[in-house]
Amino acid sequence: MTITDRSRMLRSHRIVGAGVAAVLSVALVAGCAGRHSSTSGTAPKSASPAKVRVMLDWTPNTNHAGMYLAKSAGYYRAAGLEVTFIQPGQNSDPNQAVGSGTVDFGISASEQLIPARAHGVPVVSVAAIIQHNTSSLITLASSAIDRPRDLAGHTYGSYGGGDFEKALVDQLVSCDGGDPSKVRFTQVGDSDYREGLTKRQFDAVWVFDGWDVIRLRDIDHLAIDRMPFSEYQHCIPDWYTPILVTSEKLIAKNPALVKAFMAATARGYRQAMAHPDQAAASLIAQAPGLDSNLVRRSMHYLSTRYAADPAAWGEQDPKVWNRFVDFLEAHHIVAAGFDTKAAYTNRFLTTGG
Repeated sequence: MTITDRSRMLRSHRIVGAGVAAVLSVALVAGCAGRHSSTSGTAPKSASPAKVRVMLDWTPNTNHAGMYLAKSAGYYRAAGLEVTFIQPGQNSDPNQAVGSGTVDFGISASEQLIPARAHGVPVVSVAAIIQHNTSSLITLASSAIDRPRDLAGHTYGSYGGGDFEKALVDQLVSCDGGDPSKVRFTQVGDSDYREGLTKRQFDAVWVFDGWDVIRLRDIDHLAIDRMPFSEYQHCIPDWYTPILVTSEKLIAKNPALVKAFMAATARGYRQAMAHPDQAAASLIAQAPGLDSNLVRRSMHYLSTRYAADPAAWGEQDPKVWNRFVDFLEAHHIVAAGFDTKAAYTNRFLTTGG
C-alpha cells in the first residue's frame, strides 16, 4: 500500500457530514431482497456454502488481518461460508453498500456509522475491530510543537473531515490551554505525509499509529513526535475505529448467518493476536502488493491492541459509544436524541476460542 493509498483510507474512515445526500439516496433505494433465509442457530445448511460479501474501507491492511486469516485458515469454510472481500471504489461507502443490501458486511468507523444512521441508513456495528482508538497527531521532532496547545500559530494538515475534524482538533487545543482560532488549516488531500512535513506544507497531521507511524518512524526513519489521542481522553472521547457493520435487515432475516460469520471472524482475530507472523503471512499472500516489512511490524503492534483480552475481541462498551455520541451532539455534528443503543450490538460475539 502506498502512502497515497493510506491517506485515502484514513480520509474514508473519518469523513462525517460530507456526502449526506448520497447516504439519503442509498437509504431510499435500500431494501434489496436478501439472499439468505435461515433463523437457526447455525449457518444455513445447503449443498453449497452461503456466499458472503464484505466491503473493506480501502485496500487490504492489518485492520482486516483477522478476516483474511479466517479465510486462509478455513474458518469461514468450516462455518459453511464462502467469503469474498471487496475493495471500494474512490467514492464508495461501505455503510451505503451494506445498508442497501449490495454487500452483507462492511468495514466502517463510528464517525461514519452515526451520521449514516441519523439519515436513515439501517447499518449496525457488530464488532469493534480495535478496542481503543490508535490515532495520533504527528509533527517533526525538530518542530516546536510538543503538545496540542502548541499548534496555535502553526498549520494543521486537514484530511477534509469537515466539522468533525475541526471540532476534534479545536477541542484538543483548547482543552490543553491553547487558542484553536490561531491554528491554520490546510487541505492534505492525497499528499505524502513525509513530504508534507519535511517541506513545511503543514506542521501536524492526523495519522494511525499502527500503520503511518510505523512507516514514517520505524521504516523511513523520519524523526517525528506523537500526540496520541489516548493520552488526551480527558479532552476528547475514545471511539471505535474501525468497526465491522451489517444491516438491520440481515440481522432480522438471517441471524444465524450473522452469528456464523462473526464466530469465524472472531476466531480469526484471536488467532492473529496469538500468532501475528501467521496473520501477516496470510495477509501478504492474499494481497501481494503490500509492503511485507510494514505488514509484519504493523501486525505485531496490533496483536496486543485488537483487544486486551482475546476472548473479548469485538466487544463494544456502551460508555464508549455514549461519550462519543455526546461529543458529536455537543458540537452539532449529529442532532440531539440520536438512538445510540440501536447503533451497535454485541449479541453475535462469542466468548473464548
